[in-house]
Amino acid sequence: MPQLLEHKALRKLSTRAGGYLTGGASAERTMAANRSAFDRYRIVQRVLRDVKKRDLSVELFGQHLPLPMLLAPIGVLELAHKDCDLAAARAAAAEGIPFVASSQASFPLERIARANGNGYRWFQLYWSARDEIARSFVGRAEAAGYSALVVTLDTTELGWRPRDLSHGYLHFMAGRGIANYVSDPVFIRIEDEADDLQREMPAIRLGLIRFLLELISSWPEGALKGLRTGPGMMRTIRKFIALYSRPDLTWDDLPRLREWTRLPILLKGIMHPDDARHALELGMDGVIVSNHCGRQVDGAIGALDALPRVVDAIDGAIPVLFDSGIRTGADIIKAMALGAHAVLVGVPMLLVLLWPAKQECAQ
Repeated sequence: MPQLLEHKALRKLSTRAGGYLTGGASAERTMAANRSAFDRYRIVQRVLRDVKKRDLSVELFGQHLPLPMLLAPIGVLELAHKDCDLAAARAAAAEGIPFVASSQASFPLERIARANGNGYRWFQLYWSARDEIARSFVGRAEAAGYSALVVTLDTTELGWRPRDLSHGYLHFMAGRGIANYVSDPVFIRIEDEADDLQREMPAIRLGLIRFLLELISSWPEGALKGLRTGPGMMRTIRKFIALYSRPDLTWDDLPRLREWTRLPILLKGIMHPDDARHALELGMDGVIVSNHCGRQVDGAIGALDALPRVVDAIDGAIPVLFDSGIRTGADIIKAMALGAHAVLVGVPMLLVLLWPAKQECAQ
């Protein structure tokens, strides 16, 4: 059934959108390793345990969750659903499940918070090339009622993703997934930093006209806002590309983040026990075992194979969460049996958003 759901749901996507949302790094061997790891572990059932009343709840950072599950951060979710982050945030609140909003969301984090209402929400931070932008995001998340920070560490540069490269297309360049940036006062104030910002406008051709029309229509807060922004759209996108990632981010930077916030900080992308111990030494509040679902490094081990060693290294001091490869409830059982406190679910959420028969998906 999961395979059938995935097949039918993904048929609603354009080739470009499907390539971005479901593709992995290079030959996608890490994606295959994630699922292979789940296949190798088998469940040994036990019987006569009185399961008439079942309690699947967990406690995380003072929050009582009905299930050991969170909705994972997914960037550019508008490719799957027109209400994207807002729809997922509302659904998460209705079920009492935490929603982890992405830095690359299609709506500003404050609007996502309003959609989430009284629900549990965490904010996933991509650390920008400029500390002041990252700090601004953290401050905005605190003010909007997010209760934890998830710092993704394995995307200081985008992975080599042939599905995207084959189409010569990056959704950020069309104004998708940059809502948190164009709404951020610090980002807006920073002077343009890309070397080529002052390039002359290329000659008007049909392809350029199509691109500009897409850019206007997909601009955060709507086409009218895009029209008002005018030529500044391209300058904004170039500035975003220049400031989006932080390739020189190191462990030495994390104490600054600790100074910026009192929220619990979880490090996402931990695959080695030594990194887990280092996170513990620096006072982090949790780790998330993840290989970014195989989107960053090709030929890596499956995330589930890394989980037991990270759990042993942490030794119960802080929560260990798991991400990458979860598809079914049986997968959640396996991750929990190997020591995870809870899991982050990404692709199943994406498939549910794609499922409505009349949903119009981004082209």
